[in-house]
Amino acid sequence: MKKGNIVSLEDRIPKIKQQRKRKANRRLILLLSIFFLLIVCVAYFQSPFSKVNKIEVTGNSLLSNQTILKNSKIKKGMNVWGINRKETQKRLTEMPEVKKAKVSVHLPNNITIHISEYGKIAYLAKGTSFLPVLENGKIIRDAPMKGIPVNSPILSDFLQGNVLNEMVKELGKVPDEIVNSISEIQYTPKKTDKYHITLFMNDGFEVSATIRTFAGKMVHYPSIISQLDPNKKGVIDLEVGSFFKAYDSEGENQNEKKEDKR
Repeated sequence: MKKGNIVSLEDRIPKIKQQRKRKANRRLILLLSIFFLLIVCVAYFQSPFSKVNKIEVTGNSLLSNQTILKNSKIKKGMNVWGINRKETQKRLTEMPEVKKAKVSVHLPNNITIHISEYGKIAYLAKGTSFLPVLENGKIIRDAPMKGIPVNSPILSDFLQGNVLNEMVKELGKVPDEIVNSISEIQYTPKKTDKYHITLFMNDGFEVSATIRTFAGKMVHYPSIISQLDPNKKGVIDLEVGSFFKAYDSEGENQNEKKEDKR
């Protein structure tokens, strides 16, 4: 072995002591840091900063902030980290008006509840009041509207159930501009068709249709009325084919204007 590669024990001992000292210092710093962090955590959880200070509700129009807060069960003064966000979101989406709900925590102690509601697609006539009907078919009975709605069709003689659900489903398939042109939809079942309906349009025409084919037939409504005399009102029959019968026609099938079958 070459003499230059020989290291005496006396030379190695100081280096070993320095390495051990550095390791001990690092260990001490780590332990002190953990200890300090634990003190900070304990102080935080015991301080007002860990308690809910502000709750903000966004995205709601059908439901009041108070109703949403009540169902969320989140209150000021609760521990921020004691809130089960998934459970709260599930509880909120069980409300018929709520499509989605998201609960967010903003440090140090603020909560945001964002609500996505089902849209209003029509109103159900109930005496002198009108109950909002949502796109999921639910009728909101605790928020009746006084006065005739002008921004959605009025549903008459419908009950909550399969027929109403089918009607709402079909309305959801129809373009908004056509839905907005409908003034009223009356449920007028026949012996041969329990899904028969009668529509009264804002432009003065009447439509006879069946719920089962409603969406597919009503998309052609603009092209149908473009071929009719706007001053001559009547019934547009969309049950089987598509034809028009003026109100002032005399005798069966007189003055009927046949349209292309849809």
